[in-house]
Amino acid sequence: MRPVHYMLALLVVVLWGVNFVFIDFGLRDWPPLLLVAARFTFVVIPAIFFVRFPRGDLRRILLIGVFMCAGQFGLLYTSMSLGLPAGLTSIVIQIQAAFTVLVAALALREMPHRRQVIGVLIGLTGLGVIGLSLQASVPIVAFLVALAASLSWAIGNVIARGVKEGTNGVQMTVWSAIVVPVPLLGLSVLVDGPAEVAHALTHPTWGVVASVVYTAGCASLIGYVIWNSLLARFPASQVAPFSLLVPLVGVVSAWLVLGDRPTVPELIGGLLLLIGVAVTTGVLKTVARGLTGSGRRSRRKVVISEEPEVSEEPKVEHSSTSD
Repeated sequence: MRPVHYMLALLVVVLWGVNFVFIDFGLRDWPPLLLVAARFTFVVIPAIFFVRFPRGDLRRILLIGVFMCAGQFGLLYTSMSLGLPAGLTSIVIQIQAAFTVLVAALALREMPHRRQVIGVLIGLTGLGVIGLSLQASVPIVAFLVALAASLSWAIGNVIARGVKEGTNGVQMTVWSAIVVPVPLLGLSVLVDGPAEVAHALTHPTWGVVASVVYTAGCASLIGYVIWNSLLARFPASQVAPFSLLVPLVGVVSAWLVLGDRPTVPELIGGLLLLIGVAVTTGVLKTVARGLTGSGRRSRRKVVISEEPEVSEEPKVEHSSTSD
């Protein structure tokens, strides 16, 4: 990867990290499920007319949409609406990596490696520290709903494992999103009432507009286009570690913009959770190998002409940082 590619990866990290602040803006004026429905309406339209349908089973794509889009974001927005701060949400949602290992073990009978077991335990420990240190102003139900969002994301990850090769994340983002707008609009009418939904739709505020435009356009579409172009060109082991910086951006941006100052126990728990995610996904091992390899290469005397990097076969990658 060249400096420009590192800059693009960091741009995506910023787009996805700041995403939580814009979600908070929208939730100040609109019900959470209605806001999710609006977000994915603008993910689908007009992109669906330009992005070809991915190869594969329609049922699987719809299931991915149910868990990875409707379930994850419906629950995530609800947790923030119930009082979970934006910065803390950006950390808690990362436990999906550990949940994915557990779901794969149960559903696919994939026994985790020792490293993954250690990573899951570290992540769950960090989650426990966060849960026990929640301030009185943060309802425990909001924390539990965020965990449910992480679990829904993890289930979507496992379902996405069966998607045929050659399908990229932009295709999956757009076409799996078709299951979101109408069902979540209907749920919002049931939960919030027709009057509130009608009033919200006829009285959009600047915060709602900014939230929908940013989350749909910047976080979902622009973020995924850049991210998947990097994954298509370079090995996932070089690109994926950048996603661990998303919670850092989420916490800092929420602190600066919203005044969400995390407590010391929450920071300790969040650090443990992210270390657990790094161990579970093998990021620490990858980084260590890369540093060792760089050191060895720097001691060589021979000058090697620069050739274009050949990437691994592109794989379907899905992440949200949460997106």
